[in-house]
Amino acid sequence: MEGESFGEISPEYRKRVLIELAFWQLKMTKKQPVGSVWAKNIQSKLNNLIPEKVHQAITYTIEKMVKGVLFGAQYTMASPRTYSSFQLREAYALRLIETYKKTASVEGAVTGAGGILMGIADFPALLAIKMKMLFDIAVIYGFDVKTYKERLFLLTVFQLAFSSHKHRGEIYSRLLRWEAYAAELPDDVDSFDWRTFQLEYRDYIDLAKMAQLIPLIGAAVGAVVNYRLVQQLGTAAMNCYRMRILEKDE
Repeated sequence: MEGESFGEISPEYRKRVLIELAFWQLKMTKKQPVGSVWAKNIQSKLNNLIPEKVHQAITYTIEKMVKGVLFGAQYTMASPRTYSSFQLREAYALRLIETYKKTASVEGAVTGAGGILMGIADFPALLAIKMKMLFDIAVIYGFDVKTYKERLFLLTVFQLAFSSHKHRGEIYSRLLRWEAYAAELPDDVDSFDWRTFQLEYRDYIDLAKMAQLIPLIGAAVGAVVNYRLVQQLGTAAMNCYRMRILEKDE
């Protein structure tokens, strides 16, 4: 794909976006903090204490949820959009992210105020919100989400946004060379490493989301945490598409 197909971009806006992209890339590749290593080691030890059958059940649940969103019929209708400029694409993407942040915040507040059962129900609801946002961002940037490998790109962006520092470097490398990496991918979605995906995702949000189950503060925690998680995913998605579009056109 050539840069022109994504709309014109002024030199000034290109410079601004590339600077923002460079800072984000630095964050994705910087050395793992000592505290992060410590926290991850503790989480890994806790995971080892959980019976294998429980891990299998969680993996199965997350796999089915994500597959339902990624490959469900309700997500096959959107077509790539055409805009006169790349800057306009980004303006629509930013507005979209703001909308989803508010939706996720309200959803988190409602489920957080409802106690443990409602708090648990927040998990699949938030996952669906985040996945739907990724689809909409892809369409805004002009990519065809009807294709299997384009949906795997969205899943990989999701992984990058919610993975540990240790795993993040590997995911970032895949996205950096996505076209070549995608060409090597099998056509069977069942070959995807769902176990690693669910462990990384669950470990990343566990501590923050557990506080949502605490009475009295659950609503406030749910609203804030959901807002920030959606913001984080939206930022990752925008920068991943910037890498595919702008750096290729350099």
